[in-house]
Amino acid sequence: MTSAETRAESWSESDAATAPASEPVAPPVGGGAGDRTPGGTTRADGADAPGGADAPGVAVATGATDAAGPSDAATPSGEAGAARPRRWARRRQDLTVLGLFLLAAVWVTSQIWVDPAGRVASLYSSDPAQVQFFLAHSVRVVLHGEFPFFTEQFNYPDGVNLMANTAILALGIPMVPVTLLFGPAVTFVVLVTLALAGTASAWYFVLSRHVVRSPLAAAIGGWFCGFSPAMLSHANWHPNIISQFLLPFIVWRVLVITRSRRPWRDGVLLALMVTAQAFINEEILLFTALACGVFLLAVLAQRPALWSAAWRPLAKALAICTVLAGALLAYPLYIQFAGPMAYHGLSDAVRDYGNDIAAFFAPGSPTIGGDERANVNLAPNYSEENAFFGWSLSLIAVGIVAWLRRELLVRALAATGVFFAVLSLGERVSWWDRELFTGPWEWLVRLPLLDAVVPTRFGLITSVVVGILLALAVERSRTLPVERRTLRTLTVAGLVLALLPIAPMPLKVTSRPPVPDFITADRWRGYVGADQTLVPIPVPNMGHTHGMRWAASTNLDFKIPGGYFLAPRNGNTGDPGRFGGRPSGVGRLLEEVASTGRIPKLDDRQRRRALDELRHWRAAILVLPVAQHHSEQLRRTVEQLVGPGRRELDVWVWDVRALTDQRT
Repeated sequence: MTSAETRAESWSESDAATAPASEPVAPPVGGGAGDRTPGGTTRADGADAPGGADAPGVAVATGATDAAGPSDAATPSGEAGAARPRRWARRRQDLTVLGLFLLAAVWVTSQIWVDPAGRVASLYSSDPAQVQFFLAHSVRVVLHGEFPFFTEQFNYPDGVNLMANTAILALGIPMVPVTLLFGPAVTFVVLVTLALAGTASAWYFVLSRHVVRSPLAAAIGGWFCGFSPAMLSHANWHPNIISQFLLPFIVWRVLVITRSRRPWRDGVLLALMVTAQAFINEEILLFTALACGVFLLAVLAQRPALWSAAWRPLAKALAICTVLAGALLAYPLYIQFAGPMAYHGLSDAVRDYGNDIAAFFAPGSPTIGGDERANVNLAPNYSEENAFFGWSLSLIAVGIVAWLRRELLVRALAATGVFFAVLSLGERVSWWDRELFTGPWEWLVRLPLLDAVVPTRFGLITSVVVGILLALAVERSRTLPVERRTLRTLTVAGLVLALLPIAPMPLKVTSRPPVPDFITADRWRGYVGADQTLVPIPVPNMGHTHGMRWAASTNLDFKIPGGYFLAPRNGNTGDPGRFGGRPSGVGRLLEEVASTGRIPKLDDRQRRRALDELRHWRAAILVLPVAQHHSEQLRRTVEQLVGPGRRELDVWVWDVRALTDQRT
């Protein structure tokens, strides 16, 4: 018997005996008309529900505490001796599962590992460059004590509000040694790999300790939570979104405090996890809070009597959590919402991102059954495929809910999953890209906080719900009145049918130009002062982020104008958000040349405006890689603006200090 089972069987007596008289012991998951089982749980159908004291669901519904049951040290010496081999067997089991998750993550990222600096996600290269820039910023925070929440190293001189741009400080700062030794490109792929494996492992740990007894069931649930099509979709671009390894513990802590005997301590633990997650990704933290709230309401709607035992510890724990997390996050959130370059609401370009209904029945692009061409228009883009379960898994998930519908936990999970699946459809509900009617998000999108949410990502919550349902189904299948060999065959067949079409494949990548030797050899240092900028050609923006990689490769030792980030429109703090800073005439001009290859004929007025912008940026040099697409056309255009340049190593350089020095 595992330690979880030992705790489960001991809960009924030990917890009931120690529970305060003012807080009656609440029935466990599914409690109601069924009989109490030896594991301390009750199900409406009278079957043995797994996990006992640590069963899931609201701990209001489970009667769970943080550490129910006696420890192994309190058992008689013979039992304690027998417990040691059991603990070692559990550890070997855990290590095996975690190792398989890590191998799977390496398999998914294998094409990037071949050449981290020279390979990037196909289709979109902007987000990885932005993340690498943020990783380099973490180096400056640690080594130079720079302000962590705002920087002028890009979009100079306006700067960028990093709290409003997911600067992933909680990931970047611990990875500073890796970034210093190997560069931000290697750190990026390390983070993606660990995020996938870590999220799967965290869900496995919580499921195996608190939800199901079967390690296989927990491993399958953890696998889907870590390697779902939605997670794979974000893996190429958004390590901050897939770094969800804290979320299972936040969710479980919220459920435990509904019946905690130490709510102040539990509130402190929750506050620390919430604070750490805020510096990974606030949007995912908000989703988690909303999901916990919806799930608790779904449970209480079915079992209102549970509220009497839950509200006191819940109120105490949430109060201390709010005070402590509020104190720790008060200043960063002030910078985010009221500091320089703060914006209110997302760009219109992403605010109405939603899933097509058909997206729930198609396999994701980065899976064995996926097809990028078939998925066109089912998601906002390939980095936001937040559904894509495939027909087989979608039907099996519905079948699991129908089969286990008598369990309170399953009904509450189903309600939570459907609720967020509907929200993920966005403002306009569509089927195969045909608009059907207005979605409920239309009435929520302008609410505070929700106006900064990308609605399609609500599908990530539905993915977690499906993962937990899979774990429960594998666990409950052991109780079916079927011969063992037949049951095993049916279980394997069902899992293959559900998971094989969406099994992960290596992420697709493409090559990208290397950082110029002029940058890596530090030749730029002879030109650029501390209060000046190096201007990459084309000027960095959402579609041209190579200049950001140049700066990141030097740990942001030089400033650049422009870049890819969210900022208030026209640089006015408090305006709605948009991608990029103030509109730039020079930036638009050079971007058009880079895209079309057409050389414009410039007049004196355009030259004067260009020089004014260069002075505003305090430009020291303009740098154009020789291998840049349409480099000859770009060179001739820049020469019309500032005169002839000269070749140095693998770039063209224009020294414009004499033109931009405002003292002359």
